[in-house]
Amino acid sequence: MIERTSPLRLVLASASPRRVDLLRQIGIEPAVIDPADIDETPIRRELPAQHAARLAEEKALVVAARHPGAVVLAADTVVACGRRVLPKAEDAETARGCLELLSGRRHRVYGGVAVHGPDGRLLRRLIQSVVVFKVLSPPEIDAYLASGEWHGKAGGYAIQGRAAAFVRQIGGSYSNIVGLPLFEVAGLLGGFGIRAP
Repeated sequence: MIERTSPLRLVLASASPRRVDLLRQIGIEPAVIDPADIDETPIRRELPAQHAARLAEEKALVVAARHPGAVVLAADTVVACGRRVLPKAEDAETARGCLELLSGRRHRVYGGVAVHGPDGRLLRRLIQSVVVFKVLSPPEIDAYLASGEWHGKAGGYAIQGRAAAFVRQIGGSYSNIVGLPLFEVAGLLGGFGIRAP
């Protein structure tokens, strides 16, 4: 149960421990964690913002079909440099390429959020944050890669970890960059009666 006064169950359609931690930060505990496991490959000519919004919606619908009567929260975080969607870094070479691209540049982080209610409603939000990196030296990139924090992270970095030292400036929601825009999520869940106890 999420809140002791509500019979509604919250299902988080994500395997991300960061998203669980962010929800707990605002006093909300998912009853079930059930990743959607969908194909996250961008569609040809799909812009980064469209990509984030589409994936969040698809995840919500897939998981809602498995949990009738529950409130399903799904999200997707896309790091974009211009019109380019940066990958989730699964190897050091990919992470290095992302960091070298982002070095000294401004980039955007799009957070797509979708909440599917037991009544069939699907509420959506798209949040944009801006991040400016300092110029990264090769030794700084090497040290970050050695930390392993980049693994599985969109754009090859985690702002809540050591990469915080790379960030000159941010605009918009910090929690969106981490993985879940909490202000918007709290509002959407509140619309279904799920609030912190």
